[in-house]
Amino acid sequence: MQDHTLALTLELDWLQCVLDRRLEQHFQQQDLDLAAAGPLPELPPGSALGELIVRLQLSPAERVVLALALAPHLRPAMLDLLFMRNQNLDRGFTEFGGLKAQGHGGFLPTGETAAFLVAGEDLAARVALLACFDAGHAFARETLLSLETPASGEPQLSGALLASSEALQRLCSGTARKPDFSAQFPAKRISSPLGWEDLVLAPEVMDEVQQLCAWMREGAHLMQDWGLARALKPGYRALFHGPPGTGKTLTATLIGQVVEADVYRIDLSMVVSKYIGETEKNLARVFDQAQSRRWILFFDEADALFGKRGAANTANDHHANQEIAYLLQRVEDFPGMVILASNLRSNIDEAFSRRFQSMVYFPMPDAEQRLRLWQQMLAPEHLDADVDLELLAQRHELAGGAIANVIRHAALKAVRAGRQQVRMQELRAGLARELRKEGRTL
Repeated sequence: MQDHTLALTLELDWLQCVLDRRLEQHFQQQDLDLAAAGPLPELPPGSALGELIVRLQLSPAERVVLALALAPHLRPAMLDLLFMRNQNLDRGFTEFGGLKAQGHGGFLPTGETAAFLVAGEDLAARVALLACFDAGHAFARETLLSLETPASGEPQLSGALLASSEALQRLCSGTARKPDFSAQFPAKRISSPLGWEDLVLAPEVMDEVQQLCAWMREGAHLMQDWGLARALKPGYRALFHGPPGTGKTLTATLIGQVVEADVYRIDLSMVVSKYIGETEKNLARVFDQAQSRRWILFFDEADALFGKRGAANTANDHHANQEIAYLLQRVEDFPGMVILASNLRSNIDEAFSRRFQSMVYFPMPDAEQRLRLWQQMLAPEHLDADVDLELLAQRHELAGGAIANVIRHAALKAVRAGRQQVRMQELRAGLARELRKEGRTL
């Protein structure tokens, strides 16, 4: 921790020298000279910032931009000098850029602030600075900082210069924090205590699933060493479809587990908005953060977002079609794995269907698979002597999720009665409850 703190202190001290010297040059009408601020600080080799600068080979100008994005979080008073007013015009200096926050009392830098420090009046240097905010730049690839999109019609560099929370965590502590579910990040990392041996699928379905695992392990090798990048788009898109409770979500979670990749389930309730453009903006937050990470994005109940397009007879229809077109573009361009899950394949727009590399159907389990599910979920010591799991598996067609609900109901009944074993009558009562949900009877 001391190495990380020392590195940030040295870098911010240098930024303070850059700022002081740049203001002096500006008011004395001298040419911009970053070197006049003193030598670049030598950072501790074990620090996260020091290793980052070496690995990305950041130039002095790029280091200024990164330090400037970090300053409001780590040393906010440093930028108060830029609040000074132009006496001739009785307002702030346009060339300083900056924004005033709602709750924060300090100066928030913008792209214009960065241009003032590293480009000055040099138009070529100003144009070169724009590359720092491109999607292909290391700042975006590593999710270090971004330039907020300004309001319509305003200059590009007037957007706020924002350091990511992940970058702050990584540079301050040396460990990267996984993003948390919030209004700004409408996705939640999902995991399961179950393992691969707990997944009960037909052999042909399991083979399809193994294909997805193979791509996660060997996709980069195939694209680069086999030269497939010339013919194939990066990324992998799969559709899981089938009745509820057949293991679609668990399968997506276990794929991430076996290939050591985080699986993020998109929360559609926080993504979909009735306001024009908000749905696209909410999704962009997830895709932008996932762009450079080895994540699996999982869209459950995907037909809510990826449903069929219709004739644009009204403004609402036109807006819905625009949303689907935007989704299609982001999913197709995403370099990682995207898994969509739906109960009905027919609900998914055909434009998406043509772009799936895998379409995996999860059928209802057969009698043998149902017996395995019953046996895996109910330990023998908790079964009364009258329980016949083979009979239940043979007679009642249920998905794994429904079987789990039956067992939950029976176990609660047994515990309430002061027993440690479930009886056949309790399992039958649970079966009746579950079948009624589907409009069936025992």
